[in-house]
Amino acid sequence: MGRANVWLKRAFIFVISLIAIISLLLLGFSLFTHGYLHQQEEAEREIVAIHVMYVIAVVIILLAIFGAIGVWKEKRWALIVYAVGMILSSLVMLVLNIRGLASQSQVREELKKQYLNLLPLVNSTEVLNDIQRELQCCGLESYQDWKFNIPNSCLCTNNSTNPCVAAPRNSSLFNSQKGDGPIMIYEKGCLPYFIETIMSVTRIGLGVTMGIMLLWMLSAVLCIAILCQLDRKKDTPAVVYSAEAKAGNYTTLTEVSDHS
Repeated sequence: MGRANVWLKRAFIFVISLIAIISLLLLGFSLFTHGYLHQQEEAEREIVAIHVMYVIAVVIILLAIFGAIGVWKEKRWALIVYAVGMILSSLVMLVLNIRGLASQSQVREELKKQYLNLLPLVNSTEVLNDIQRELQCCGLESYQDWKFNIPNSCLCTNNSTNPCVAAPRNSSLFNSQKGDGPIMIYEKGCLPYFIETIMSVTRIGLGVTMGIMLLWMLSAVLCIAILCQLDRKKDTPAVVYSAEAKAGNYTTLTEVSDHS
């Protein structure tokens, strides 16, 4: 059995160490998110996703341990387990990414349907007020979702970049106004901006998982390269027999010392 190149082993150790750190961070994030969602109701789908993240993080950490043992002790079985596990994990991650990209339009429609069920808007909440200020919007589809009870978070500011429109005269905003001037509010609703923000975060997440998958594939390629070097036979020098040595044409050391 041959020996692996030392720089190839160091590169493999660096990659699996990076993978192990990412897996530990994923495990910690899963624990934190699980504790947060456990306090909320109707979060069954999110809890299932957290359980999947648990499984992925633990499996990758175990595979990283097998890879470290294999490269340190030069154990072929441990390296084979790591390479097969990483290839299968990469294929699963690739399938999940493809499904995530293909279902973006469906997710967009489900989000829109879910938030439109909140209509009509009656009482503003702190979360909704923060969203309206941050995204510079009013209501879900438009300011008319609030009917006449338009909250102050819909008011346009001097730094507003989204289009504004004059609020209806019979809205609650004029109850505390002394003059007759118009009150400008955001014209468009928050739902398109909110959904686009969620989809942007989703695309970023898919891009991150794709990068992690490529890192897994790189480690699998390095592992296979190490296995190929371990399977390579050592080069042994050829044994050359001379005719003089075969005929016994040599003198012993004791004879040479006597003649001297």
